Amino acid sequence: MKGNFKYSNPTKLYFGENALDFLGEELKNYGPVVMLSYGGGSIKRNGIYDAVMEILKNAGKTVVEDSGVMSNPTVEKLKEGAEKARNNNVDLILAVGGGSTIDYAKGVSVSAWCEEDAWQKYYVRQEEPSCRIIPVGTVLTMVGTGSEMNGGSVITNHAEGMKIGKVFGEEVFPKFTILNPKFTFTVPEYQMVAGFFDIMSHIMEQYFAGDDDYTTDYIAEGLMRSLVHSTRIAKQNPQDYEARSNIMWTATWALNTLLKCGKPGDWEVHMIGQAMGAHTDATHGMTLAAVSMPYYRMVMKEKADKFVRFAKAVWDVRPEGKTDQQIAEEGLSALEAWMQEIGVVMHSAELGVTEELIPRIADSTFLLKGGYKPLTRNDVIDILKASM
Repeated sequence: MKGNFKYSNPTKLYFGENALDFLGEELKNYGPVVMLSYGGGSIKRNGIYDAVMEILKNAGKTVVEDSGVMSNPTVEKLKEGAEKARNNNVDLILAVGGGSTIDYAKGVSVSAWCEEDAWQKYYVRQEEPSCRIIPVGTVLTMVGTGSEMNGGSVITNHAEGMKIGKVFGEEVFPKFTILNPKFTFTVPEYQMVAGFFDIMSHIMEQYFAGDDDYTTDYIAEGLMRSLVHSTRIAKQNPQDYEARSNIMWTATWALNTLLKCGKPGDWEVHMIGQAMGAHTDATHGMTLAAVSMPYYRMVMKEKADKFVRFAKAVWDVRPEGKTDQQIAEEGLSALEAWMQEIGVVMHSAELGVTEELIPRIADSTFLLKGGYKPLTRNDVIDILKASM
């Protein structure tokens, strides 16, 4: 570990079947007006909404409801939520849902009192907040993004064909997070599986980067092994508490800033996947799955030794009698087989990508420099074509 870094994570976690019991205590730390942000109403059908509202009522809070947060939160929704939070002088935003709802809540928290165009300031220009920030708390109902313990916020602008993530500092991290694995039991299988791959992608984006012997790479390997094991169980029985709890905990640690310590990171799969989502509105985890195999097969040629390690440490590939190239390829084949086993989308055409759309997606893709192979626009086009 040769790099210099600072590590701090201010989010307080409550984990387990009784985690929601602590919400009332947390609410004592905030003012009287709480904006409750959530999606399309699934939390009303599964009873989570009623449970949260009862706690808010017992805490004497005035609740401002902010429903309809979509799976890819839009700039229009962000403006609507910011105006609602400002007009009601909200003291706390409580996001009840998955990563999209939490991403959105963080965006609202820094936009409500921002006098500039929040989309331009935070997402286009990637500037830091210079205004009052509304605290955010979360009750997680779907795992995948890790947004419950980081500063990330991804917003989509369909008019501009852009889906951009902004990683805010500690002041925007959720102040507290409620993690009850049972709250994830009713997530539809398609969304559940998309979340599974989102977790894996987060780990791989940080794992396949840098040249040092990183302690965090050993942690990443353990997280990936745990994820593969537990997702196989959850795929067969979505209500297996032990499997779903392990997956929830892995998702949080996959992107709570620990694994990036001292590392450059890659994130090009996310850049391509987000660009694809901006043009198709496809589910985020599925866009990552569709481009991952062509991307990693391209990148493997640049850093075969790391892919050899991945094959042996994560997939138990036996090296005897094989070249490094064969070992590395077998590891990627094992990854591909697991993806097919859990049922992610393997081809971008299934997500609405067409040959005509590929150049536009490539134009919307941010090209980064942290990975083993910095991409060109033509590389992105080749990856997208291979993903079809």
